[in-house]
Amino acid sequence: MERKRGNQTVFFNNKPKIIGYYSIVGPKEGKGPLRNYFSEIEEKDDFFGQKTYEKAERVMIERALDGAIKSANVKYTDVHLFMAGDLLNQIISSSYAARSFDIPYVGVFGACSTMAESLALSACLVDGGHFDTIACATSSHFSTAERQFRFPLELGNQRPPTSQWTVTGSGADIVSIKGNGPRITCATFGKVTDYGINDVNNMGAAMAPAAMNTLLAHFKDANTSPRDYDLILSGDLGKLGSEILIDLMEDHGYKLGLNYKDCGQIIFKRNQNVLMGGSGCGCSATVFNSIIMKKLMTGELKKVLLMATGALLSTTSTQQGDTVPGIAHAVVIEGEKNE
Repeated sequence: MERKRGNQTVFFNNKPKIIGYYSIVGPKEGKGPLRNYFSEIEEKDDFFGQKTYEKAERVMIERALDGAIKSANVKYTDVHLFMAGDLLNQIISSSYAARSFDIPYVGVFGACSTMAESLALSACLVDGGHFDTIACATSSHFSTAERQFRFPLELGNQRPPTSQWTVTGSGADIVSIKGNGPRITCATFGKVTDYGINDVNNMGAAMAPAAMNTLLAHFKDANTSPRDYDLILSGDLGKLGSEILIDLMEDHGYKLGLNYKDCGQIIFKRNQNVLMGGSGCGCSATVFNSIIMKKLMTGELKKVLLMATGALLSTTSTQQGDTVPGIAHAVVIEGEKNE
């Protein structure tokens, strides 16, 4: 079978499998509607036993990777590569977590799209025969992201209506040519898209155009439409971004129906004071590695299009008054029972 179709989509002949997964979240996320699906919830506080929030985020990745490896029922020596990224300067949460594991490491950055990005890259490497088993992980923490990209937490700034709540959580997957589990059948790599949004408190509007471009490319390359999937899951557009995406897709002749959901809208309850919903690398990572993976394992979901979105801003670009480019990567995951 031809691996590459169109300009942006790769199809996998060997269909790498997700043989293990794990999700860990903080107290606020643990009070949300997905409470019974997360692998682990830190009930007490979001420091995770550490002295700083940044060290807490590192610990989340360590625990997520450890849990995913145990879930896959493999040894650390069976994992040939660790691929991870996060939001903190120079992806320090992932890189510092990698010190705890004797596994070759590749750091990646796609902002909040990192879960889908790492799954897509891992599937390419496994499908090509370069590695048998790869671990993917990402994380975010409300307190680290807020004080890096917006304001010091101590100021207690009022949040504008368009803002989202960065998810405190981490998710990890074990992608392998061996074993059993849902299969990654193809991946669509997105293009950087910028519609001129410069409001750091409106990430949904900044990322929605990138999500549209990736969806359009995927449907064209794969010769599919929204109705061909049990679930189309965007990463963290939130309420506003999701509404924008739906309108943009309709302008291009695609109607996203009841099978379209956004991780940022389902991870929290409406009464949790999160305004437009969840965001951050941990948003799609924890939602996918909880309720979605469990439904793929049981056969309740047979074909899922996971598209995580990322806002590619930095503190430097914000200080210079630059706009916020977006990116979106997508992977198709099919359950074992979808033969």
